[in-house]
Amino acid sequence: MTRKPLRVLVLVHETLVPPESTQGFTDQEIDEWRTEYDVTTCLKAMGHDVRVLGLGDNLSDLRAAITDWKPDVAFNLLEEFQGIVTYDQYVVAFLELMKLPYTGCNPRGMMISRDKVLSKQILAYHRIPTARFALFPRKRKFVAPRRLKFPLFVKSATEDASLGIAQASIVTDVAKLKERIEFIHEQTSSDALVEEYVEGRELYIGVLGNDRLTTFPVWELSFGTLPDVMAGIATRKVKWDRKYQQKHGIGTGPARELPEGMPQKVAQAARRIYRALSLSGYARIDMRLTAEGQLYVLEANANPNLAQIEDFATSALASGLGYDKALERILQLGLTYQAAWRET
Repeated sequence: MTRKPLRVLVLVHETLVPPESTQGFTDQEIDEWRTEYDVTTCLKAMGHDVRVLGLGDNLSDLRAAITDWKPDVAFNLLEEFQGIVTYDQYVVAFLELMKLPYTGCNPRGMMISRDKVLSKQILAYHRIPTARFALFPRKRKFVAPRRLKFPLFVKSATEDASLGIAQASIVTDVAKLKERIEFIHEQTSSDALVEEYVEGRELYIGVLGNDRLTTFPVWELSFGTLPDVMAGIATRKVKWDRKYQQKHGIGTGPARELPEGMPQKVAQAARRIYRALSLSGYARIDMRLTAEGQLYVLEANANPNLAQIEDFATSALASGLGYDKALERILQLGLTYQAAWRET
């Protein structure tokens, strides 16, 4: 626990600076900046001196805030910079150059985990099971993969938050594969990643730490009343459309009736993945558990959603770590992370 109040500079996207109160806003409006509101409100209630900085496409305001206000730590809630998802790692690199401690993942871990192809190659090197895959770059002639078996799952190689994922993402023949790859290229302006589809239960597990790692209870995404043909795919509507979730009883919660020893196996795999991908701070690891009891890594999410109602916070609470204690722990991990500038 911190011994004194800290000056905390909370970094958010310029359109997500939260109001002082949620009064007068609809649930849909609140959802846009719920994480930012929850984190800043809790930090203030804990006695910290909090300043929120909205960032868009330049770093001059950040430099000014650091040099003029002299914060103790930056609480990083950015998910993009200059409209590009992978550019938020450069903001964190800038914080290191300014020698300011920050919460969440380091630039190297962010770069590796956001690059889905590179992360899968690293996991394969470490013999951590992940679905076989192929990359289909933009502006390159389509050639049907020979080593992959249908059905295949097609998604963006870089975008997150289920962008571009729908029922049509699962394809069963070459013609549909080519069509979906072209769709990803056009709609997301990114390369397409094609994987062998792994059918099974979708499990999530939160990991907290730098060197010594803590894992939270295993969480599971339930597809509720969705028919079998639609279950098993975490589309954008499944993840973010609250009316759709309520209609079909979709939600996440503790994974029930897992095979004996599976929670420990998931936790052990999560720690191996976390270290293999050079993650730090906190992350959520997504996996699939097949009917045969085989675990496959879907992806590792550095700096996952910290809203009080989301998976990371609710699973932390289930382990006995309340929201304020979880944020305090994240702050401490940021303050004690051994960045290169601290070693010189």
